[in-house]
Amino acid sequence: MRILLVEDDLSLGEGMRMALKPEGYVVDWLTDGNQALHALLNETFDLVILDLGLPSLDGISVLKQARASDKNLPVIILTARDAIEDRISGLDAGADDYLVKPFDITELKARIRAQLRRNSGRTQSNLCYAGIEIDPSAKQVTFEGQAIALTRREYTLLHEMMSQPGHVFTRDTLQQLLYGWEDDVESNTLEVHVHHLRKKLFSKVIRTVRGIGYVLDKEIK
Repeated sequence: MRILLVEDDLSLGEGMRMALKPEGYVVDWLTDGNQALHALLNETFDLVILDLGLPSLDGISVLKQARASDKNLPVIILTARDAIEDRISGLDAGADDYLVKPFDITELKARIRAQLRRNSGRTQSNLCYAGIEIDPSAKQVTFEGQAIALTRREYTLLHEMMSQPGHVFTRDTLQQLLYGWEDDVESNTLEVHVHHLRKKLFSKVIRTVRGIGYVLDKEIK
């Protein structure tokens, strides 16, 4: 899961980025409203954490313009503005949730999980596919009842594909999912992750769609 964090408080932004990365999220962090809007309109994210008081373009304007461009990903507003009018303004602009500073990082993590579940249309926490089961709350994967050790990126890749069986993911989409702007990515890195998942699970768990990317077939043939 790739998260865009937009927060101009440097200590808070760094703290959130460091707290969320061990959860398996790819976190890209920006401090400027115009930069955030440009990223939202041109790149793929699963969720946005958005401060309201931003340089160059305020958070409400970023949100309104993103929604006007049919960006339907979940948005959680983080702000020190706790008046009812501010909350209503944020929700009316298209926010899905609203958290007032200061906040507990565990609550933010819970709200992120809830928004991602809601956005994927799932009411059950666990994902199951061909003997594989993922428990997102514990970040645990089992195959035919046996625990499987995955790296953070292997887990993220498997989780995303199990969330949308039958959906063909392009290589660019998956690379954006697994790596942030600060990561140095080699050309064959995605193929290596897929190879390792096939080796740890079974050979047909992910099918290559030549010239496009990968898919987790709805039915194993």
